[in-house]
Amino acid sequence: MDLPVKNRKAAGEALAQALQEYAGRDDVFVLALPRGGVPVAVEVAKALDAGLDLMLVRKLGVPGQKELVMGAIASGGSRVMNEAVVRSLNISEEAIKQVEEAERKELRRREQAYRGERPWPVLAGCCVILVDDGLATGATMRAAVDAVRQSDPAHLVVAVPVAPADTLEMLARQVDNLVCLAVPEYFRALGLWYVDFSQVSDDEVRHLLEKTWNE
Repeated sequence: MDLPVKNRKAAGEALAQALQEYAGRDDVFVLALPRGGVPVAVEVAKALDAGLDLMLVRKLGVPGQKELVMGAIASGGSRVMNEAVVRSLNISEEAIKQVEEAERKELRRREQAYRGERPWPVLAGCCVILVDDGLATGATMRAAVDAVRQSDPAHLVVAVPVAPADTLEMLARQVDNLVCLAVPEYFRALGLWYVDFSQVSDDEVRHLLEKTWNE
C-alpha cells in the first residue's frame, strides 16, 4: 500500500487483499473499532464475506492533558493501563476512576447509538479480526484484544493499514496474527498517512453498519 493512502475506504480495500487467507470461511468475524475503524472494517468484511460488528473502546486521557493517553477501556469491562505514564505523573487511582467513569458513560452511549438492541455476536471458537484505521500507542487496540480474549476466540487477528514498529512489536505478543500494510520509520501521527483523514461521525457509523447488516 502506497502512502499516504487516499482514505479509509481505500485502506480497507488494500487491507482486505492482505487478509485473503480468511476469505470464505464461516468462522470469521470482523470487529471494527469505532469510529475510524468502521469504514476500513466494512471493506474487509465485504471482501472476506464475513460477519461485521463493533468492539467499542475509549482512551483514558490524563486529567488536564486529555491527549496524553494513560490507558483504555473496552466493552465488557476490560481496562488496559499505561503504567509508565501513570507512575511518571503520579496519577492516583481515584483520578483514574473519575476518568474511567466518564468514559464508560460515553461507551454505553455509543453502544446504544450504534447497535441499539442488536445482540452481541458469539465469538467463542471463532476467528476474530480486529480492525482499526491505524495504530499509534496501541492502547485502544490492547484493550480491545483483552476484551475479545474474554470471549474465548479460537484465533485472534489484529489488522491495520499503518502503525509504528514499536507498537506492532508490543501487540504481536498478544495476538495470533498481526497484519499491517505500512510501517513508517518516522511515524509521528496517524493522520499524516492519509490524504483524507476527516473525522467519522456517529451518523456515518450508523449508516455503514445498517447498510452492511441489511445486505
